[in-house]
Amino acid sequence: MIPFELHSPDTGNPLKADGPHALRDGETGARWPVIDGIPYLRINREALVERVLAHLDAGEPDEALAALLVDQDDWWNGPPADPAGVIRLIKERRTATLRDAVQGLGWGRVGDYFLHRWSDPTFLAGLSLLEAHWNEPICVFEFACGIGHYLRELQRRGCKVAGADVVFAKLWVARHWVVDEKAQLVCFDAGSPHWPIPGAPVDLVVCNDAFYFLDDKAALLENLRQNAGDDGWLALSHIHNRDCPGFSAGRAVTAEEIAEYFPDALVYDDAELTRALVEARAPGPQEPGALRTCEAFSVVCGPGMRPAPRALVDGLTLPKPGTVLRLNPLYAPEGDGYVIRWPSERYEAEYASRATYPLRSPGPEHLTFDGTLDSPETQRIRVREFVDLPERW
Repeated sequence: MIPFELHSPDTGNPLKADGPHALRDGETGARWPVIDGIPYLRINREALVERVLAHLDAGEPDEALAALLVDQDDWWNGPPADPAGVIRLIKERRTATLRDAVQGLGWGRVGDYFLHRWSDPTFLAGLSLLEAHWNEPICVFEFACGIGHYLRELQRRGCKVAGADVVFAKLWVARHWVVDEKAQLVCFDAGSPHWPIPGAPVDLVVCNDAFYFLDDKAALLENLRQNAGDDGWLALSHIHNRDCPGFSAGRAVTAEEIAEYFPDALVYDDAELTRALVEARAPGPQEPGALRTCEAFSVVCGPGMRPAPRALVDGLTLPKPGTVLRLNPLYAPEGDGYVIRWPSERYEAEYASRATYPLRSPGPEHLTFDGTLDSPETQRIRVREFVDLPERW
């Protein structure tokens, strides 16, 4: 586990364990709940924190967990989760599938996104970005890690990982369905008065499909650079372009702002990264000014980054040899072949035109990767006809 020392988001004071389910600010006495090893350090949630701690102190962990699982970010505009569904999921979490979890938490279209992220083109772009500049980092921190898709891939490459997100439920799902127990997970707001993880114990800082959401991007970037220290590097993918409106909420940026925020970066068109993965080649960076019409930017920066992209032939974009993969669950049999059954009209509108998995008869239900890099079977894995899903997907 990465040894991030946690600090109070309100005061910046170090936090120390206060029994099995809380952290305490030694100077102010303020306490913060910890459930399943995940500290909850969100600001402006005083009543919720008090209620959760009361349940934990009274020996009612399920009630405390239920209260945190319905807490959402400020961008959420869906209906609240059904309390009965949340309680049922808590009771059945050891046998429930990831699909059960998404349904029980009432995530709607966000749930579709998480369930099928392993093959969506923006996820593949992020993997391509990392692999193109891979330099064997030992410790990796992902900001806005969601349910841990990238953390899972990084753990499987031997990295020690830590992840943070503003939504506790996403981290809880990561803990139980996606990553192993060695991952350090922490819930906090990017706009906290004090960054709760001010140290620099990592070689690589990752942020995927989230940077554009933040209000004070300069302050966030300063904190992320601090986490990487003098020798690390940063990889930020799928930063929405304000001059090319897409489907996501948030506060997108322009090519000029990318150049301002990342003067030391290599900048990519997100779609170029996905194409490079399919074609098993090195992606080509461009000057920000040449990318004014792209949908989203991706960047790498920092003193520790690999200075030139390499070909995408192994590593993060492919599983380890011997891995058994499943037919992409978006495929559905029809007649003598298959069609893609999109989970929603919105998902289809956002991803169908850029999906890497072709419409043809995919063949078997499972495929084992034998480590060969230039075989037809490997290409079918590279384009995500077959995917490496969690055991309890």
